[in-house]
Amino acid sequence: MKKKLIFSGIRATGRLHLGNYLGMVKGMLQLQEDEKYQLLFSVVDIHAMTTPYDKDKLSQQTYDVVLDYLACGLDPEKSLLLVQSKVGDLHAELAFYFSTVMTVARMQHLPTFKEKIKQHPDNVTMALLNYPVLMAADILVYHSELVPVGIDQEPHLEVTREVARKMNSLYGLDFPEPVRFATKGGKVPSLVGEGKMSKSVGGSFINLTDDLETIEKRLASAPTDSGKGEIVPISGGVANLLTFVELFQGEGRRKKYEELYLGEGIRYGDLKNELAEAIYAELKPIQEKRAELEKNPDYVRQVIDAGAKKAREIASKTLKEVKERMGLV
Repeated sequence: MKKKLIFSGIRATGRLHLGNYLGMVKGMLQLQEDEKYQLLFSVVDIHAMTTPYDKDKLSQQTYDVVLDYLACGLDPEKSLLLVQSKVGDLHAELAFYFSTVMTVARMQHLPTFKEKIKQHPDNVTMALLNYPVLMAADILVYHSELVPVGIDQEPHLEVTREVARKMNSLYGLDFPEPVRFATKGGKVPSLVGEGKMSKSVGGSFINLTDDLETIEKRLASAPTDSGKGEIVPISGGVANLLTFVELFQGEGRRKKYEELYLGEGIRYGDLKNELAEAIYAELKPIQEKRAELEKNPDYVRQVIDAGAKKAREIASKTLKEVKERMGLV
């Protein structure tokens, strides 16, 4: 039986946080043992260049994500770990061929593009406009069928499917039309009370490398209320804290706090301290593994190089076929 390839990409914006871990990485890694799937984890460092970035930090930020992937349990013998720029020539060339079947108007109408324009009005570049086309190349160059992304990325996946349909129709290729793949975890709430956990929102996240004291400080600033009421909140800071309690301490503990909220009241100081210890207990083994990897940079570089070699073998075949079908010598 042919394995379905799951492509996962994380921008190289620094160390992973709980949102990355619970929302995607943990669920993906559980599939390493499943014979139905082949997993490809990519650190998309070229994508990080589509918005303003620090050129002096990009390489280290990319390396940090690689370390976090490995520390979380990625097995290079079972899953392919890829730094995008290591095969960037192939991805970028394929993205150009894909751009010949996509219009500027189509790209400009994407809600994600409009959001980025608001965030970076002085940096509306061609790279930003072409972001979804490069993403399509990342995914389709490996004939990926499943992509674990949030619902906010669905417009980009639709671009990928559209590219696949047009290339298949015009040039007789056989690209799959990838679909969003939901891993256990899904949307991980922010600590600030609204939205999802994100590096772009200060105070909203807990890094996988945070120690117990840092986790306690981050949780201490999470918004709460009086601790009691007639209805348990379903949104906002308290609801988010209860979600974290369920994620790290179990459904039973959450129900206990809900009963307290409807009765004598919750002491948020106690809740946050218990929750901090539960989060740190899960992160501690990851941090210990990461510390070992930091002492062995030669091994990490070997993993990066080996992943690039495997990816290049696959991607070069795809690119060769595309060029032939499009009439290039």
